[in-house]
Amino acid sequence: MAELKWYVIRAVSGQEKKVKNYIETEVIRQKLEDVVTQVLIPSEKVMEMRNGKKVIREKNFFPGYIIVNADLNNGEAFHTIKSVPGVIGFLGSKMNSVEKTPVPLRESEINRILGRVDDSKESLLRFETTFIKGEVVKVIDGPFNTFTGTVEEVFDEKKKINVMVKIFGRNTPLELNYSQVEKLQSIKN
Repeated sequence: MAELKWYVIRAVSGQEKKVKNYIETEVIRQKLEDVVTQVLIPSEKVMEMRNGKKVIREKNFFPGYIIVNADLNNGEAFHTIKSVPGVIGFLGSKMNSVEKTPVPLRESEINRILGRVDDSKESLLRFETTFIKGEVVKVIDGPFNTFTGTVEEVFDEKKKINVMVKIFGRNTPLELNYSQVEKLQSIKN
């Protein structure tokens, strides 16, 4: 019976997906599916504004790291994962000791990571842009579409901002979501 635990693999940053695919392919090729059951790249979907359009992309929580559910007491599984191109090693390996078996994640750590992965699937997309007080923005959604204004307050945790907009010659405060505005290129003298 396999003793499955969660381990963190250090991989070449930017190549996490390629490394994950290599590991999964090697596990299947060597018939180690019962010893290496899951390979995950903790990530979430984020929304960005590019050229006035909403763009959704996937962002890694921990760039350069992959988590794997495996029994690394099985020497074949350990060697297979370690020899995959792009794998630097395991996080928590005791390199100075005779035994180089990595330290598994604690249950609380993996629950937090997996919970974070599950939350991102169920919740709304996280918006990646941040705003600064005094910045000039253009409203791109809602009844004040095309108006420009100045950021007065930023509420990062709520992903909202207060913007001062001129309506009929009077300054009017608006509370808007990040997704309702876009940054304007500031012109420097």
